[in-house]
Amino acid sequence: MSADPVRTTWLRHPAVDARCSVVAEVAMAHDGSLGLAHAFIDAVADAGVDAVKFQTHIAEAESTPEEPWRVRFSPQDASRWDYWRRTAFTLEQWAGLRRHAEERGLLFLSTPFSEEAFELLETVGVAAWKVASGEITNRPLLERMAASGLPVLLSTGMSPLGEIDRAVAWIRAFECPLLVLQCTSAYPCPPERVGLNNVPLFRERYGASGLSDHSGTPYPALAAVTLGAQLVEVHVTFDRRMFGPDVPASLTVDELAKLVEGVRWIEVMKAVPAGKDELSEEVQELRRIFMKSLVTAMPLEAGTRLRREHLAIRKPGTGLPPDALTWVVGRRLRRSLPAGHVLTPDDLEGRER
Repeated sequence: MSADPVRTTWLRHPAVDARCSVVAEVAMAHDGSLGLAHAFIDAVADAGVDAVKFQTHIAEAESTPEEPWRVRFSPQDASRWDYWRRTAFTLEQWAGLRRHAEERGLLFLSTPFSEEAFELLETVGVAAWKVASGEITNRPLLERMAASGLPVLLSTGMSPLGEIDRAVAWIRAFECPLLVLQCTSAYPCPPERVGLNNVPLFRERYGASGLSDHSGTPYPALAAVTLGAQLVEVHVTFDRRMFGPDVPASLTVDELAKLVEGVRWIEVMKAVPAGKDELSEEVQELRRIFMKSLVTAMPLEAGTRLRREHLAIRKPGTGLPPDALTWVVGRRLRRSLPAGHVLTPDDLEGRER
């Protein structure tokens, strides 16, 4: 389905009536391969998303060598520290990824997990700042993001409302667009923990909302759009047999394309309400084909007083409808009729109904 060229997505123009932005979260699915990271950019661009997002980790600035594994997935890295160091890109490599994304018509995003990562990405250039769920209490980082004036996407995967309210207040002290994302930090997230109800709640409470989904299915994101989400973010993988901790919580690139198509369908359906009377008028020809009429069940002579056994209900719907049966029974025929004749008022004496 083609996009409406007049209305743009929230990330490109943060407004209440903007279309939903669809963000493909590559995160660390590249596993440190620059070539694979570029391949993801091409794949998600072909899927039709609005933005591609990575994660920027600088081991020395983000954690200590004792940082525990969330999931011990890597046999080649002794610790998370080693994993961050092995999979990191240089400033020039990040700049190349941003250029590639822009060449493919995508907004480029990457989540910084330290102030040093923020500074690197500020040099590279991003379209918006994504606050990871674990950074929601990192006031210095949030304030640097907000002070840039770029849109801030606040993820809330582990936070109660009070903590979210506090982070929102820090960000709102600056002049920048803000969107609060419902998120549940479970990989994959089961349906009963998605928290879809928070999408309209956050929109009412904070002005703009969306969903960062980890279910590994397209369903929560599609449902969120029906509830007014202005941005949806999903993890992406080339194949569920790939290596990495986020694969079970990811969509394949083919599923991502169907998600984008579904989002645009939902937007059109919501934007163009159709009343039943209007819809009925548009299908009058189909009514004649699929509806049924009263027809003669046998040859009948002129003057016959019609009884129920004289009549049958058959297609097409070009004659008297079945609900005229009680009016037709007892009336006389004005002329002889063959079996299977579609009755009209002209066939009967006393034509008024």
